[in-house]
Amino acid sequence: MNTTTLTYTLDVMQRLLAADSPTGFTRAAAEFCMKEFTALGYEPTLTGKGGVFCCLGGYAEDDGLLLSAHIDTLGAMVHSVKANGRLKMVGVGLNPNNIETETVRVYARDGRVWGGTVQLANASVHVNREYSEAKRTFENLEILLDENVSTPEEVSALGIGTGCFIAADPRTVITESGYIKSRYLDDKLSAAIILGLARHLKEEGIVPRRKIYVHFTVYEEIGHGAAGIMPHGVTEILGVDMGCVGEGITCTEKEVSICAKDGSGPYNYDMVCRLIDLAEKNGIGYAVDIYPYYSSDCSVAVKIYDVRHALIGPGVYASHGYERSHTDGVKNTFDLLEAYVKE
Repeated sequence: MNTTTLTYTLDVMQRLLAADSPTGFTRAAAEFCMKEFTALGYEPTLTGKGGVFCCLGGYAEDDGLLLSAHIDTLGAMVHSVKANGRLKMVGVGLNPNNIETETVRVYARDGRVWGGTVQLANASVHVNREYSEAKRTFENLEILLDENVSTPEEVSALGIGTGCFIAADPRTVITESGYIKSRYLDDKLSAAIILGLARHLKEEGIVPRRKIYVHFTVYEEIGHGAAGIMPHGVTEILGVDMGCVGEGITCTEKEVSICAKDGSGPYNYDMVCRLIDLAEKNGIGYAVDIYPYYSSDCSVAVKIYDVRHALIGPGVYASHGYERSHTDGVKNTFDLLEAYVKE
């Protein structure tokens, strides 16, 4: 991965992260990706579910490769407005343990966007004796809007009510040492890497021996992202999604993770072996791991389609929270992806 491609990838990642897209509310992110593919010289289309599909070119149509990443993220919705004008929320894949004190945006149905903060009810430690012991749940977390509201009627006047979507500020930071910190690196970092590959193929005039397709899905976080679309002639799907980092896992933020098995079962052995071989031959920093509590778009696709499947991705720590990766992990993922596409 050259410096120009890395710079583009990090830039497009930051712009994509800025487009709020909790599952079920992904239009802004999809429109962003549509415009980006078009600017690169491709002809993307929107799927029925609202995802983005694009062909990157290539020759053999009977041995196509589908690259999959997801641009939906965790989020929340307004469950109800409380008597004091604060919002009760319900998660969309979100874990209540790591959303407290975050700045959020609440999307009214009329298009207005309102700021707020997630807090534990009665959040002042000096008056709440149970603050430290209270288990965080969506029953005792609430959103304080950054507006002068104290009744349901005043909140309703803002256009906010049951079913409005809520997105946390990603707080994206890239450090001088190369660490990337942000919410939603799962999986917008992978989508940015694929966009970087699309740009590289176009600028270098590279035409792969096989047809290469991209599907940015928008329902991965609730389990049916890749269900419903598979171009004729595709024989393999390669998911690009965050690699796990943590206890019992060998991958770090600086490597590309090759998943041998996750909670849905083993990935295609031949594809996994080819990915390992390519990493070895090209001097790519990689790790092979088994993810105990994980499932991907590939896992969904193979329940429907007769295709081989594999999964790679940059190492990401603190998944589904304030996540961390590294530019080295970006480079290694890009290099392995490029090697597989050009094989």
